[in-house]
Amino acid sequence: MNTLRRRASLALIAAACSLLGACSVLPTTAKVDVLEPTQARPAVPVVPEIANGSLFQSAGYRPLFETHRARLVGDIVNVTIVEKIAAKQESTSSIEKTGDASASVSAVPLLRAEQLAKLRLSASGTSSNTFDGKGTTESSHNFVGTITATVIEVLPNGHLVISGEKQIGVNKNVELLRFSGQIDPTTIQPGNTVASTQVANVRIEQRGRGAQADAQGIGWLAHFFLSILPI
Repeated sequence: MNTLRRRASLALIAAACSLLGACSVLPTTAKVDVLEPTQARPAVPVVPEIANGSLFQSAGYRPLFETHRARLVGDIVNVTIVEKIAAKQESTSSIEKTGDASASVSAVPLLRAEQLAKLRLSASGTSSNTFDGKGTTESSHNFVGTITATVIEVLPNGHLVISGEKQIGVNKNVELLRFSGQIDPTTIQPGNTVASTQVANVRIEQRGRGAQADAQGIGWLAHFFLSILPI
């Protein structure tokens, strides 16, 4: 009985270790390090209120005849995402080597010439080595979309750090689009529009959540066995 109990305990421990190991190899979702937060509200400077009856208040001053261009924290920027990346690499290698060798015996002590001719002592060899290698790598990515981002920081040189996200839910699925980057205010077009090709340090993430995304994943048990198989 004690032996059976020990074997049962060992079997339970082995099963528990297998389950823990399987949990440790579950696939993790890669995340793009989009700048946080993705929304910001303009900070109101602390200015002492002066009861002077004037319409001008420095706390909320915005020039009347200025170009309506994003320049403060909390302003809105419309980003047109047009990212096209294509790369192609080809390599060819060719090696060929050929060698010939031959040898013969013309004289041997204590043997006459006619006896040596009957023996036909000669040797020859040929070697050849040929190698041909070709490789091609090609990658193409195309991402088109639009997103409205918020200015979350104004750098000392006047550049704007923007970040934003868009979530669309349909039935039980959610499509998520997140964007962040740094822009030069001079590249902002009328309507506070800027192309993603003029944004520095771009971070773009497009991912789905819900039943559709779960259906494309691998179960933890199948992933466990795939991780321990030698092939």
